Amino acid sequence: MSAAAGGGTPPARLASAHLPVRVRGVLERALTLVSVELDHGMQRLLVEFERELFRLADMSRNPGSESGYMQALRNFQLSRADLMPRFMVQVENELAGVRGQAWPQEPVAIDPEMPSFRNLSLVETSVMDEDTVLREIAGRHESRGILALHLLGQRFGVLAGSPAFDAVRLPLGPHAMCRAIRAAAMGLELAHDARLLLYRMFDRQVMAGYENVLDRLNQLMADEGILPALVFVPVRTRPAPVDQVPRGDDRTPSGAATPARQAAPGRAPAPGDAQRLFTGWPGEAANSEDGLDDDEAFAMLQQLLSGRRELINKLRPGRGGGAGRQLDTPDLLDALRGLQHAAPARRGDLPAIKRTILAQARQQHGETSALSPRDSDTFELVSLLYEQIANEIRGDAPGSDLVRELQLPLLRLALLDRAFFLRANHPARQLLNTVAESAARWNDEDDLDAATLAPLRQAVKEVVERFEDDPAVFADANAGLQRQMQLQARKAQTLERRHIEAARGREKLEAARRRAAEVLEETIGDRRVPHFSRALLSQAWADVLTLTLLRQGEDSDDWRQQLNATREIVATCAGDAAPGGEALAEHVKSSLGQVGYHDDEAAVIAQRLAAVADEDDDPASRTELAMKLKTRVRLGDDRVKAEKPDLPPRTPAEQARYEQLRVLPFGCWMEFTTNQQGDVVRRRLSWYSRITDNALFVNQRGQRVAELSLDQLARMMASGQARLVTAGRGRLVDRAWQATISALRSFAGRGDPGPAMGTGT
Repeated sequence: MSAAAGGGTPPARLASAHLPVRVRGVLERALTLVSVELDHGMQRLLVEFERELFRLADMSRNPGSESGYMQALRNFQLSRADLMPRFMVQVENELAGVRGQAWPQEPVAIDPEMPSFRNLSLVETSVMDEDTVLREIAGRHESRGILALHLLGQRFGVLAGSPAFDAVRLPLGPHAMCRAIRAAAMGLELAHDARLLLYRMFDRQVMAGYENVLDRLNQLMADEGILPALVFVPVRTRPAPVDQVPRGDDRTPSGAATPARQAAPGRAPAPGDAQRLFTGWPGEAANSEDGLDDDEAFAMLQQLLSGRRELINKLRPGRGGGAGRQLDTPDLLDALRGLQHAAPARRGDLPAIKRTILAQARQQHGETSALSPRDSDTFELVSLLYEQIANEIRGDAPGSDLVRELQLPLLRLALLDRAFFLRANHPARQLLNTVAESAARWNDEDDLDAATLAPLRQAVKEVVERFEDDPAVFADANAGLQRQMQLQARKAQTLERRHIEAARGREKLEAARRRAAEVLEETIGDRRVPHFSRALLSQAWADVLTLTLLRQGEDSDDWRQQLNATREIVATCAGDAAPGGEALAEHVKSSLGQVGYHDDEAAVIAQRLAAVADEDDDPASRTELAMKLKTRVRLGDDRVKAEKPDLPPRTPAEQARYEQLRVLPFGCWMEFTTNQQGDVVRRRLSWYSRITDNALFVNQRGQRVAELSLDQLARMMASGQARLVTAGRGRLVDRAWQATISALRSFAGRGDPGPAMGTGT
């Protein structure tokens, strides 16, 4: 707990901080801006958190859980007015310490290079859960606002008279916000589960507008003359060929500028889309608000479709002639409704549906019929979108049939609501994306949980049966499906956290092994220790030191006792001191028993380490003991990794990828090429260690599927076998829509790969 939450040193205030007048003035204005910008979100947080506690208590079937939620609700109602002041006090404390702050003891940050062994003891599960939740929140918002955070870190470096701040140390960065809400929550006397709920609602209600706050802060400091000309210089890239749709493989080094892009009508450029990494879970709804002018944007789509039709008419002479009667939109909707309910099993693709509709119109009216230009454009857009989606999904996947069942309701909706094409957060788009991602080519057969298929089928069934030209049906079905997907995501996150904690445990074990080896090397030094005794020290006794470090830490009395025993053993084996005698032998024997040695083996090893023994004495027993040690699995030993061959030095391209990997946020997704046909599988980089260089990967269900070294990953990325998934390419339907727009631009003769309208993350 930080000082703000406990009773220790009171938090620092800007008024009393030893800062230059101009620096203090800038920080005070920044604090005021943050207070104003986050005030509305904090008020929503208070209301929604109280409402959620009451709802959970009302729905609880366990009397103990119900009373717990009601107690949390009562405590919160008594102290809810203190949340915002406590939060802002902690934020001000971070700002006041911009020039030499002693950082909190519980930072929400990536582990340092070498962990302190005083913290290697067992940790309370509640503390571990809070650290993990807050670390995920901070990491997610760090990846979303990486460009603005970089600029803000440069400007805070100027204010502090120091190098630029990274996102972890930045006083107004996402990690600082998480430290502040934790300090504020600790003072409300909330139970552990209630605090976790508060953190998640803080993420949804307050941090949702955090990227805008970063932009406002950068603008404020630029207006105050703090690096006013600081900008990212965009990297100009040549237009990609039509058949090479950008793959989102993050080819620009981490931290580089975003390529310049032409903005869609009514939409401000989104400079972070191409660089920001995708960290969401499959089926997660988009959070963007595109802000497009629907009429103007749809007019651009019609221009692109017009260019496509002109080219097709040139290639097919005599096919572009005029038609007789135009089918009105209400008549078209009636025909589609009848077709949907008459033959729900086999309807064919959208071009076949169009031919069927026109044939029915000719039978009814006895003349050549055609669709209106606008309805025809809608047919073409939905058809092109479905063609691109078909390229992204596996035909044998259970969800592929559900995607096809949605095509008629989606077509009817698109005829009524053009926003379907223009807005990534449209409920129908989100529903289609969730269903399509269940059949995505990047999923293995085991990636899709059987429990996910039932809500997918239910949502599609609800739309197919209930949609009667009311878009609210899609919104209701999508809302229900999103609740199920969020439940699946929480299960995956819980399982992922278990694997991460296990990996962290292995990291601590490896760090302890390395420290034990260092202690032995320092203790032996230049002394002439017999080879066999040195082997016993480096294997059996090193395990004792490792276990002591893990259990007790480097500041414990047990560790100091083992250090003294180590010095005595080395002095005895080197002949610098008299034999240690039975006391030392008994201590060595009992210590070896703690790491799994049998009494007989431990006794033999203890006699050799505690007494001066001739190197050539009893070679048979010594050989037998050496063979047993060789076959014995040591504490934390990984024979598979030890047997891997040494690889050649990394090339410059591989080294660049390696450096990029070491600064990636946890939770980003990567795609791995699995065969020569180019099939890919998507995996989540949940965690990696800067000590062991190991990276943990899970699938979309949170199950551990691989553990690779960063060196292997760097070589795979340099060779094109692995690539990072960026936010603009993370969602399947958005990627299909981008490919659709690229195809339309090629038909219209426009080579500029401007951003596809209606894409967002």
